[in-house]
Amino acid sequence: MRYKPEHKAEIHRKIVKDASRRVRTEGITGAAVSAVMQDAGLTHGGFYKHFESKDELLMESLSEAFQEIADRLVHAAEQSPPETAWKAIVNTYLSLEYCEHVEYGCPLPALAPELARADKAMKPRIFEELKKYRSRMLPFMPGQGTADKESAFFAIFSTMVGAIEIARMMPAPAVREKVLASARELLLRSY
Repeated sequence: MRYKPEHKAEIHRKIVKDASRRVRTEGITGAAVSAVMQDAGLTHGGFYKHFESKDELLMESLSEAFQEIADRLVHAAEQSPPETAWKAIVNTYLSLEYCEHVEYGCPLPALAPELARADKAMKPRIFEELKKYRSRMLPFMPGQGTADKESAFFAIFSTMVGAIEIARMMPAPAVREKVLASARELLLRSY
């Protein structure tokens, strides 16, 4: 059976989306090639028709995850007046719904320790994804110039990533919300 030329691209996209969610949920080592391919309804052997290596799939999955969360945060920011756009980002990122759905969230709280231990060859590629993420967020950050906005980005996102990581360890939604609310309040009154 012959497939349309766009069929391979559609399947590739589905594999990347599924792998992106699985990586955020189960970690880098939890997203085995066989499981990712099974999610896509394909055999393990078909993997190499789409990717040269597991690292290539990982990087495309990370790129997808950063793109997905950046799109969501940019949308929230664009729905607010420019002077409060960064607050919409904070409120969206530090929501209980976001916290409880690892598979749709930012890859940083889910994967930071694993990414920090990534192979040396992967680090520059991970860094490039982080730079793209930062550049999408910078226009909405508080501050007068680029240096102020960049400083705010690192402070705000470091706080939010840590708050999500800690909240996800808590046993009950009420306790998770308390952690998130504390971080939200701190950030919203800090700038």
